[in-house]
Amino acid sequence: MASPTEITVQQLNRLVGTPDGPILVDLRIDEDAAADPDLIPGAFRWPHTDADTLAARLGGRKTVVYCQKGKKISQGTAAILRTLGVPTETLAGGHFAWRDAGLPRIPEAALPRRDAQGRTVWVTRQRPKIDRIACPWLIRRFVDPSARFLFVPAADVLAVAEKFDATPFDIDGVTWSHRGEKCTFDMMVETFCLHSDAMDRLAVIVRGADTDRHDLAPEAAGLLAASLGLSRMYRDDLAQLDASMGLYDAFYRWARDAVDERHDWPAGAKVG
Repeated sequence: MASPTEITVQQLNRLVGTPDGPILVDLRIDEDAAADPDLIPGAFRWPHTDADTLAARLGGRKTVVYCQKGKKISQGTAAILRTLGVPTETLAGGHFAWRDAGLPRIPEAALPRRDAQGRTVWVTRQRPKIDRIACPWLIRRFVDPSARFLFVPAADVLAVAEKFDATPFDIDGVTWSHRGEKCTFDMMVETFCLHSDAMDRLAVIVRGADTDRHDLAPEAAGLLAASLGLSRMYRDDLAQLDASMGLYDAFYRWARDAVDERHDWPAGAKVG
């Protein structure tokens, strides 16, 4: 019988990337992580010997912890976190179960260096429209929920990146940018190994909206219209990003769960 404090791989996979998804903590020992240096999307590594500091960082938010097999390290750390007021579940079967299910895993080497607070820091041009919102959404939902984004004048992006040890994106001449017909969002999906039917479908829509190729997907025009509207509603780029997260959440859930659903009114009306 499954433990009431465990979550299955299938259950967790439905939550990853959603606004209500739990914080994910990889507790594997260094030797195990070195032998298989990939992370479940959104997870960060933490030593199981420092549960008290981890609890302070989690701040009472819903959490799932996992180790190699989901046994003693996961169970013990989860039990300690629960005594400290953190609602914590363990991943049944641990990292091995996720890996063996063939679900997306992020190569840890693909992640930029984290700052002293454990965050990745990114910088791009101010006044975002498509890619510069889609990429932060992808990062916060699937790569690093605590990521910090800096929006600065285009001429200052590279200098700010160097001065503040931030990773530049969606500008010419950097790693995280357009390549050929693909946009920056495409490159992040590819580099972070986040391919799935839903993510690939969303990537086509983002590419169509960002490169003015609305023939790629009928939804691209709608994404562009909503994005331009949001850019005019908010003067503050961070406020625009916060408001736009729900837009991309909705497109992702449609791409994952609702592409076959249709709507008509009045119901049963004849067409043509």
